[in-house]
Amino acid sequence: MCGFVGFINIDGIVNPQLTIQKMNNAIIHRGPDDEGYWSAEDKNLFLGFKRLAIVDLSHAGHQPMVSSSERYVMCLNGEIYNHLQLRAELNSMNPNILWRGSSDSETFLRLVELLGITAAVKRTIGMFAITIYDRKHDLIHLVRDRFGEKPLYYGKVNNSFVFGSELSAFKQFDNFANQFSAQAINLFLNYSYVPSPLSIYENIFKVDAGEIVTIEISRPHEYKKDLYWDLRERIETSKNHIFQSSSEAMHDLEQNLKDSIKLQMQADVPLGAFLSGGIDSSLITSLMQDMSSTKIKTFTIGFQDASYDESKYAKTIADYLSTDHTEIQVTEAEALNVIPSLSTFYSEPFADSSQIPTYLVSKMAREKVVVALSGDGGDELFGGYNRYFWGSKIWDKINVIPFPLRKIIGEIGILTPDSLLVAFEKILTLGLKKKSISFLNDKVKKLSSRLKYIDSHSSLYKSLTTEWNSLDSLMLRPTGLSAQPFLELHELEFLTDKENMMYWDLHSYMKDDILTKVDRAAMSNSLETRAPFLDHRVAESAFRFPEKMLIQGNTGKIPLRTILDKYLPQELVDRPKSGFGIPVGDWMRTELRDWVESNLAEKKIHEQGILNAKFVAKLLDDHMTMKQDNTVKLWNILMLNSWIDKNS
Repeated sequence: MCGFVGFINIDGIVNPQLTIQKMNNAIIHRGPDDEGYWSAEDKNLFLGFKRLAIVDLSHAGHQPMVSSSERYVMCLNGEIYNHLQLRAELNSMNPNILWRGSSDSETFLRLVELLGITAAVKRTIGMFAITIYDRKHDLIHLVRDRFGEKPLYYGKVNNSFVFGSELSAFKQFDNFANQFSAQAINLFLNYSYVPSPLSIYENIFKVDAGEIVTIEISRPHEYKKDLYWDLRERIETSKNHIFQSSSEAMHDLEQNLKDSIKLQMQADVPLGAFLSGGIDSSLITSLMQDMSSTKIKTFTIGFQDASYDESKYAKTIADYLSTDHTEIQVTEAEALNVIPSLSTFYSEPFADSSQIPTYLVSKMAREKVVVALSGDGGDELFGGYNRYFWGSKIWDKINVIPFPLRKIIGEIGILTPDSLLVAFEKILTLGLKKKSISFLNDKVKKLSSRLKYIDSHSSLYKSLTTEWNSLDSLMLRPTGLSAQPFLELHELEFLTDKENMMYWDLHSYMKDDILTKVDRAAMSNSLETRAPFLDHRVAESAFRFPEKMLIQGNTGKIPLRTILDKYLPQELVDRPKSGFGIPVGDWMRTELRDWVESNLAEKKIHEQGILNAKFVAKLLDDHMTMKQDNTVKLWNILMLNSWIDKNS
């Protein structure tokens, strides 16, 4: 796990060596163990690298790395998990290879020399962002892993071509002045993240998952993009070979998962696992401990608020498996102290509030290990999210009502006076003898507004995963930011409704939210994270499961539960799904109130010139008076404003 930067100096900046050093220093958290530079000044090409040493800690793993033929120069961030197998194959082809060391980077570079870049990357099992300069053809290749675990940005700054691991490095380029992307801001406010291939800046983009971007040194802004691994294609191929029996399916999945974990446990530094107590992390931990001759290290954080604290479940599982378990109870003050730094950890706006506990558990783990395995990907691949179960049920019910009539019902709900809904809420509360029915007015208004737009299964999914049907009231029209705030979704005809939801989650939510959250939170602590479920062989095995083998009634992840039954008693993990959350909405009204009101002050919002200050004030007032629960909407706005403050 490392980071790199590079640029083609078309602008003729006077001291490019100093510029590449400044850019490289901006990502020192990604690689505090070593740094390196390489340049071809006659081509105006400059590269910088920061290394977090994981495999082969010696200088033999130093980067940028030049191939033995001197044709290729490479920077590789990530891990090639099957590099020992690839190295053995290379040795069988050429027993006379003189290896400098034992790093996976050197193995991959040798493979590129032998097979070329596309064929080489197809042979890999790993997570990575790579840049390779082909000196023979004057081409730069930017390569990203199949699911997008590692970040990689590229684009135009002034007239120069810049690329690297984080946008924070781009800002160190001389006279950086790229404007914020209106489209990116629009989508961020709705999704809580900036979707690929966009970035928060105009003319700068993300290399997409499974993609190779090729740039000619002489014409860098006329690059071409190719997929070496296509998610849609791989799902379709797998669905043409679905498992015919449960026994066949379980055997194939378990073997692939064990092999994935075995490969990902290879490291020359201390290694452990995140353990939340849920299905995914418990299975990864169970298999790791089963394969290990010593106690593996596991890490969990707990919270004072019992409704958000799952540490007791993780502790029970750790005790049963006999892991070397570390747990800390995080106080509200400790969690709150992280918030002002979030815009520094994330080099573009990001607003999944579970970023806070993810950062804290990463910080704790880094005190004892350098690598941590996680259960990321389990929900998306094996049908774990609640929306997969009740989303289809909702669609079946509302689809009975003709769409024009649904629009009318929605309009009636929107126009119903708040006072009437509040009175009805009080009557229901008394009748049901409950302490309260929270935010009935808010829920009716939200449901009503969404009924007007839900005309297909894909629009239902958008409604379940976004915050706004329209941003017209929030955005200042002169900025041109009030366009349709949705990603384009393509339904695959060979998938069921639930499977399409899983496909859409893999395509954007997992890559741009979950994996972004984990990578930035961990790397800000110089911790490498690995996700065994995202070994492409495990994923392709998951794609072969018919829906009925993945989801039964309101229960998902049937295959993972079945394997886990071999290692843990069912009662230790059989409980309702819980997210990795914190009570941000409550904190806004209490401990965070001053910070929130300062960041959302009308004068400040007006000066930024992006959002409608009066409308934001109304959102805030409704939340503070508990008229509506605007937690996510306000958190997105807060994270945007906080990021803009630090990056204007």
